[in-house]
Amino acid sequence: MTMSWISAALKVLEEVRRTQEAAIERAAALAARSIAGDGVVYAFGTGHSRMPVEEIFPRYGSFPGFHPIVELSMTFHNQVVGANGQRQAMFIERVPGLADQILANFRLRPCDSLMVFSVSGLNAVPIEMAIGAKKAGIPVIAVTSLAESNAGPARHPSGTRLADHGDVVIDLCSPVGDALCQVGGVDEPIGPVSTFTAVAIVNEIKVRTARLLAAGGIVPPVITSSRLVGEERSSELFEAAYLDFARRAAGTLRAEGR
Repeated sequence: MTMSWISAALKVLEEVRRTQEAAIERAAALAARSIAGDGVVYAFGTGHSRMPVEEIFPRYGSFPGFHPIVELSMTFHNQVVGANGQRQAMFIERVPGLADQILANFRLRPCDSLMVFSVSGLNAVPIEMAIGAKKAGIPVIAVTSLAESNAGPARHPSGTRLADHGDVVIDLCSPVGDALCQVGGVDEPIGPVSTFTAVAIVNEIKVRTARLLAAGGIVPPVITSSRLVGEERSSELFEAAYLDFARRAAGTLRAEGR
């Protein structure tokens, strides 16, 4: 019997735990610096890499300071074919210049940082988001699969990959092609793992960031279920988290010309 997906995925997650400790700790330190400094940690991903972006905030057990950026043109492809289909999304994420238009909406300040998710690390938009952030002087956390990224030639005109632009690089440890399991009678592997490890990495960073903030006397409003803290306290925490996010978001928007 071939290994189950869960067993195979846990082996990959253990590889993340074993090899990415130092990088995750550095990412948490950058995030804590931004949040404590009244900045934000922008989080960006295209395609299925939107999932860790949405996992970071807002979720139960999460707190403001992380600022998700999700472009629907590159992520909303649930219809698969036709309008808003997968073909268009995969095409758009490879278009040079689009990242500049996205970043033109934001004030990238010294107190901010950017976390970019891309399994392949080869598409133009994630790479240029990182390049734009570096030009603005803010640190970049690149979360990518180094095996996948290095398996083929660079596609970006610069000849670079996302990992080349990260101040911190976290390896998803997913294999080339992402899928883990061989199934009898099927030639191709089935069951991708990168989302699993990306979400694990996000939550590890989130917990470590909270630990660093609390050690510095900063207690963030954590979105919490009423089943744990009661309706009144849960509502207070939700409202405090949303207001804090809105206040920080107001400071991120570019209000003047380029």
